[in-house]
Amino acid sequence: MWILGISAYYHDSAAALIQDGNIVSAAQEERFNRVKHYAGFPRQSIRFCLLEAGITLADVDSIVFYEKPLLRFERLLETYLAFAPRGWRSFLRAMPLWLKEKLFQKRLLLSELKRIAPDSELKSRLRFCEHHLSHAAAVFYSSPFDRSLILVMDGVGEWATTSVMLGDGRTIQPLKEIHFPHSLGLLYSAFTSYCGFRVNDGEYKLMGLAPYGEPRYVDLIKQQLIEIADDGSFRLDMHYFDYATGLQMTNSHFHQLFGREPRQANSEITQLDMDLAASIQQVCEEVVLKLAHALREEYQIDQLCLAGGVALNCVVNGKLLASSPSKPLWIQPAAGDAGGAIGCALAVYHLHHQQPRTVPDGDAMQGGYLGPAYSDAEILALLQTTPNIIFEPLNEQQLLQRASQALADGKVIGWFQGRMEFGPRALGARSILADARQPGMQSLINQKIKFRESFRPFAPAVLREEVSSYFALHVDSPYMLLVADLQSEQRISLSEDERSLCGFERLSVSRSTIPAVTHVDNSARIQTVNPTDNPLFYQLIKQFKQISGCGLVLNTSFNVKDEPIVCTPQDALACLAATELDEAFIGHYRVTKR
Repeated sequence: MWILGISAYYHDSAAALIQDGNIVSAAQEERFNRVKHYAGFPRQSIRFCLLEAGITLADVDSIVFYEKPLLRFERLLETYLAFAPRGWRSFLRAMPLWLKEKLFQKRLLLSELKRIAPDSELKSRLRFCEHHLSHAAAVFYSSPFDRSLILVMDGVGEWATTSVMLGDGRTIQPLKEIHFPHSLGLLYSAFTSYCGFRVNDGEYKLMGLAPYGEPRYVDLIKQQLIEIADDGSFRLDMHYFDYATGLQMTNSHFHQLFGREPRQANSEITQLDMDLAASIQQVCEEVVLKLAHALREEYQIDQLCLAGGVALNCVVNGKLLASSPSKPLWIQPAAGDAGGAIGCALAVYHLHHQQPRTVPDGDAMQGGYLGPAYSDAEILALLQTTPNIIFEPLNEQQLLQRASQALADGKVIGWFQGRMEFGPRALGARSILADARQPGMQSLINQKIKFRESFRPFAPAVLREEVSSYFALHVDSPYMLLVADLQSEQRISLSEDERSLCGFERLSVSRSTIPAVTHVDNSARIQTVNPTDNPLFYQLIKQFKQISGCGLVLNTSFNVKDEPIVCTPQDALACLAATELDEAFIGHYRVTKR
């Protein structure tokens, strides 16, 4: 049985294809059309999924959309009525779009699908799944658990912003919810916007900024903005927010509370921004930890699955794991809306078609490598017609030798191998790699290759068997979704002057043996690499260790600021040409600029 899942029309549109409950392929549309966080119909992603499987749309048994538009429209109307007359301008702007497109999304979807398969009968096969159920199905059905609590937290689905469900075998049972406008995801996004970053894009930046600040505003946030119960449930004071009916996240009351207007995107990041980031991060951690502990206690189930955009906050995830290290935790690597394409397809397979579930060995996400791959013949044809490059073919042993030696020599390399990752992280298929031991490497890559903010940290990709030698982590973290502290023996003692530095002054201090992947609070966002999920990447790090004695490398996504991760060999060559990358290994070819 073939089922196609579609996520679209909000942000990060994607498509996924499953066969008999197994994920065959999945990809985000942004990777093909090169528009970051693209929200439109994922036409190219669908075509890739069908081509990968060798089928047409006529062979698909069900086509599933990841949310129910009529319920979302109901929430929109009821919210405007509840807050009237506030939000009148926003209402006038939103209604024409809803009445023209979103209210009739079934018709729009059928029209788009017809462009892919003009002669197919599609209407009877089109189904809709609730937004949070899509998230829950994506995480539970791909998890290693037969029975588990599921905690979904994001901005908002149709009505729910926080959902608790019970996964048991092939079934998923709703237990409790928190409804819009009370949303931890939107609270975090409000601070993201106020500190000058883009909503649905800059939340990672706020998380990375937090260790530079002090959590001075935690009490003020809890006194004025959010009421947190002992069990982690919460309510927001909407007096300070404008997102329910307005055209921005925060309002004048919020701005008066913190003493200034929102920071402009290109203006200087101040100590206030750093302190606000640290404060909202701590509040977010408190809510998630209280919720998780209370749910495990209430239902007497230790296994916990996390999904929704909040589950991409890997600092929160690391704190949750550290607070209960013996209790199993699994997080969907495509936890945001893109992953809903996988979830809605799995939900229809197991819940609508009532098909049995086989619990995967490890997990069902296949290391996240669910996108397109390119043959050496395709790569060679491109290289032969590309000006201003030099390339040489390599066998696998030569590939590993040349790439690992380049890393040991202090070079920054592009690494383009195998199937592209699904989700927000580069995991060794479309990656930029470097030696994490080099003190100036973080600044060099941020400024001359990624062209992004200097404070942004990088992740280590570490051999699974070596992780405990470097970090206070004793479990797998294949999807870069857990932050852990550096082991004390890897840290370097700081002088009194170095310890007294504050803000971005701390960037210049080497605080560990692997400074390029050590954040200013001595933590790192970790990817463990094993020989099963990505044997070539594993062997590369292994060979680098033989040369250098270091069992990890710096791993960041193969792209520049404000662009999606590269998808095709053409994208990789364009990134090589536009940056100060030293060389790229694309398939079995080493490529340099002339």
